[in-house]
Amino acid sequence: MDELDRVVDDRPLYGRRRRILLRVVVLVAVGAMLLPILVNLAAVSSATAASACAVATRYEDPDANGSVVRFEIFGPGVIGWECYATGGFGGERHIISLGLIPGMVELPHGVRA
Repeated sequence: MDELDRVVDDRPLYGRRRRILLRVVVLVAVGAMLLPILVNLAAVSSATAASACAVATRYEDPDANGSVVRFEIFGPGVIGWECYATGGFGGERHIISLGLIPGMVELPHGVRA
């Protein structure tokens, strides 16, 4: 009887199929928790970058028609948000690199945006 108890105790609690299913369910649950955070981070970063780019463009190139902000991996500032001025000069001109998580730009003291 002692031998039989030892054999029963050595077996895994759940079968292989159930363990794989549990792992998949846990990974899907973790992904479902992280996805809204990542989407929110992207939306807030995009809005902040657009606002900062508009301010920087008005300061650097007042004659520009507008500004464009893009997330670039191989841009002038390596990885992050890049700000470009658009205008009548025939294309886009790089204004400032805003970084991976953009913040508002610092203008010289006394300058109004």
